[in-house]
Amino acid sequence: LATTQSNNGEIMDIQLITEKQIENRRNWIDEICRLSGDFGVDAEKVEQELAQEIKIEGIDSLLGHLRLCGVIPERYGHDTSEEKLYSKYTDVVIHEAFSWMGFTSLVLKERADVADVECVSDAYSFVADAKAFRLSRTAKNQKDFKIQAMDNWKHGKPYAIVVCPVYQLPSRTSQIYQQAAARSVCIATYTHLAVLVRYVQESSQAQAVELMHEAFKTIEAMIPSKDAVSYWQGVNRAFLSFDGILSNIWREEKRAAGESILISREEALAFLSAERERFMKLSREEAIKEVMKWRKLENRIRAVKSVADNGILEFS
Repeated sequence: LATTQSNNGEIMDIQLITEKQIENRRNWIDEICRLSGDFGVDAEKVEQELAQEIKIEGIDSLLGHLRLCGVIPERYGHDTSEEKLYSKYTDVVIHEAFSWMGFTSLVLKERADVADVECVSDAYSFVADAKAFRLSRTAKNQKDFKIQAMDNWKHGKPYAIVVCPVYQLPSRTSQIYQQAAARSVCIATYTHLAVLVRYVQESSQAQAVELMHEAFKTIEAMIPSKDAVSYWQGVNRAFLSFDGILSNIWREEKRAAGESILISREEALAFLSAERERFMKLSREEAIKEVMKWRKLENRIRAVKSVADNGILEFS
């Protein structure tokens, strides 16, 4: 059990996400900054290094990435090479998760009109895409999730999945849920993938592949609706009713999702607070230049502080 105190005095009990996993995230954030230059070369290096790390360190490494990768670091500028490489890193994370489950998985190198990950098993195949957002981003819309695009990018495969951070998903109503059911595109979270990865350890790869199939078939059978509760009840029940041993895994990963919010908030607030202090020390001319680059700092800080558990994993 690790207990830390955030900038606003909030006590955080971190039980499942280890200090090693947190430190590893910091190292990867730094590594992406160091690598950024030639995107093609850097993306290949990220894929190779992450595969090697997981091969050596095993499931704890993979779970650490799944639990924490959904948040784009605030230190990365918008539309920068770091941000683009981080997006590729999240695709590699879900690729490694699907590989762990027993799928033959490939990170695609094409840059347009295709999904980022392709997965195949003996029973079925699908395409996948990973989503990550800044905690300070408040104005997300349906286009951010690319549900319709994923349907177009199936290219003959029966299913598609978009993997998102749970606390950035709409928890009441949204067109994305209607689109998902109408187009057989599964919206899932990194938490669902963490549950599947752990299920392999408790059961088998074959069972994990079958559970993923059950989730796809559940989406396929849904009546299209904008209602978030009915969507997540369907998905979460597909998981929890599949095998009794999943309930304990589910409870722990739900707690880990809550811990990840606290960790990610602290990471973001530490950077934004440091930026505010740096601004206060600048000369007038320097400050004007910085304001042109970094606008609405206080709004970003408020947005980060407002991020909380949205209850999606409770719908079952």
